[in-house]
Amino acid sequence: MPRILGVDIPKNKKIEFSLRYIYGIGPYRAEEILKNTGIDPDKKAGQLSDEEVSRITSFIQSHYKVEGELRREISQSIRRLIDISCYRGARHKKGLPVRGQRTRCNARTRKGPRPRVGGIKRNK
Repeated sequence: MPRILGVDIPKNKKIEFSLRYIYGIGPYRAEEILKNTGIDPDKKAGQLSDEEVSRITSFIQSHYKVEGELRREISQSIRRLIDISCYRGARHKKGLPVRGQRTRCNARTRKGPRPRVGGIKRNK
């Protein structure tokens, strides 16, 4: 498995899809990276030479924030919203949807499982 920026990418997939395993790189960025480094998108990740891997790595490091740096920036942004006590920060703090979604009948992903009412019935 080739290792790019501390992430093992699958060697049996095309490099265009393997790059998406890096946090912060999606379809558009993967395509853009390959275009700018001059690497064929149909090439499998296992077939890349060390020189091509280093070209991809240096391009990503110089142009994008990915992995730990991006995660840290996102968490700092959320922490800032919570600290200034704005509406979005309060929603983050309470674990509710932040972007205006309804919570009356949905939002189970953010709110967690429904609380049990009455507990478990047992046979006597």
